[in-house]
Amino acid sequence: MLSLSGVTKRFGGRTVLNDISLDIGAGEYVAVLGESGIGKSTLLNVIAGLEPVDGGTIRFQDSEVTRLGDDAATYLRRDNFGFVFQAFHVLPQLTVEQNVGLPLLLRGMKQQQISSRAKAAIASVGLAGREASSPRELSGGELQRVAIARALVGEPKLVLADEPTGNLDPDNARQVLDLFRAQVRTRGAAAILATHSEQAAAGCDRRYRLTAEGLSALR
Repeated sequence: MLSLSGVTKRFGGRTVLNDISLDIGAGEYVAVLGESGIGKSTLLNVIAGLEPVDGGTIRFQDSEVTRLGDDAATYLRRDNFGFVFQAFHVLPQLTVEQNVGLPLLLRGMKQQQISSRAKAAIASVGLAGREASSPRELSGGELQRVAIARALVGEPKLVLADEPTGNLDPDNARQVLDLFRAQVRTRGAAAILATHSEQAAAGCDRRYRLTAEGLSALR
């Protein structure tokens, strides 16, 4: 489903991603471990076509991401990718339902269909009854659940999660990761979890360590 071959990314004179190769199949849940600032977010950004690479290729299904123009990359992300971020990025001016339904709105779906699918996604993360709530009324763990529902509502083929529990206490972090793993597996999506936490990565099918030298598999 996703294949990286010799991917290199530099910022100024610094090599952030050094000859990265990785293959991920449908339904696989993969962790990329690394220290803060090592390049985990950059790796997710180049996979999503948000940043250009300086070398190598990235293929997602039949598309070579590294050759796509801005519009084509935008459509690829919109139709195939889901994102979960450490900072949630839940919009405070929208309700929970509106936040979750936003990816479907961007696809041009009808409002009735958006509402139905958003409510189902909200219920699946344990927030049924909070559809009309403002994000300001939710806890950090609840906001991350909203972010997971939003990432998965469009039934993406690939989910990219960037330190999704970095702002949560250990109990909420464990609950969110269990939920995320269950949702990804239920929907058959491939997922990459970028994290500095060995505990967060423990439930993944495969684990890799990202360093300045490159990406190496962990047992």
